[in-house]
Amino acid sequence: MPLVEHLRELRNRLAKGVLAIIVATVVAAFFYEAIINFLTKPVLESVGCHSLFTDVAKLGKDDRCASIVMMDLLGPFTLALKVSLMAGVVLASPIWLYQLWAFLAPGLHRHEKKYTMTFAAAGFPLFAAGAYFAYWTLPTTAKVLISFTPEGIGNLVPLDKLLDLITRMVLVFGLSFELPLLLVMLNFAGIITGRRMLGWWRAMVMAITVFSAIATPSTDPLTMLALALPIALLYFVAVGIALSNDLRRTRREAAGPADDEASELDLTPEDIGELEPVAGPAALTDGSDAERRSGYDDVT
Repeated sequence: MPLVEHLRELRNRLAKGVLAIIVATVVAAFFYEAIINFLTKPVLESVGCHSLFTDVAKLGKDDRCASIVMMDLLGPFTLALKVSLMAGVVLASPIWLYQLWAFLAPGLHRHEKKYTMTFAAAGFPLFAAGAYFAYWTLPTTAKVLISFTPEGIGNLVPLDKLLDLITRMVLVFGLSFELPLLLVMLNFAGIITGRRMLGWWRAMVMAITVFSAIATPSTDPLTMLALALPIALLYFVAVGIALSNDLRRTRREAAGPADDEASELDLTPEDIGELEPVAGPAALTDGSDAERRSGYDDVT
């Protein structure tokens, strides 16, 4: 298609994706309190608060519960808008991801479409697994952090900051589980090889262990291992896929390009030897004066 048609299609795809997000956001706005309670309940229960409205005065002497507060007048509206928009983007992700795929798919080769669909299908479960691990470790994290509060000092935690912390944890853990998929994509793009990835395994295991220790600030080593082992296992799975892809790429290059791919041009200069003189074009007339008109031939 010409450029204008591509821009028109991009506009239509973006409009459909944005419309889906708006509709999902409006629907989520009716349930934003339930969404907030779902996100914060494990964290609050881990520190002795059973809901957002726990009365701190009724807690025992040894109980440490943070009071959840809003700091300004526009805070509740901003929080509702933020939570609803976040939920809308998540709920509408199948639609806007499909629109993105539908715009890019016509420019991909057959094998590229297959790989892209595989990456998209694997990306969401990996991110969901990382988000689940974040949701699972957040109570331990909150308990450790609130334990540093001195005796006789209360905790005032703004609800928007608590949700920001939960969101960051979910994103960090989710993206950490996407690391093996990113390495596989780089390998399929020909940027890194499986052998090089295999040579990084010591440094990667150390980096994963350090990341797990920082992300789970508890003294329990089982919690750290529960996060480090899945990521390390996914990394070695990515190395195996990359090595297999390198072998398959070698065989494919030996077999030649696919039916929908153009072969590479051989631009190597060759020695063509001495050029033979080329005869000039034959005259349209024999040049006699009889065939000239006013001194010019027919061509002139």
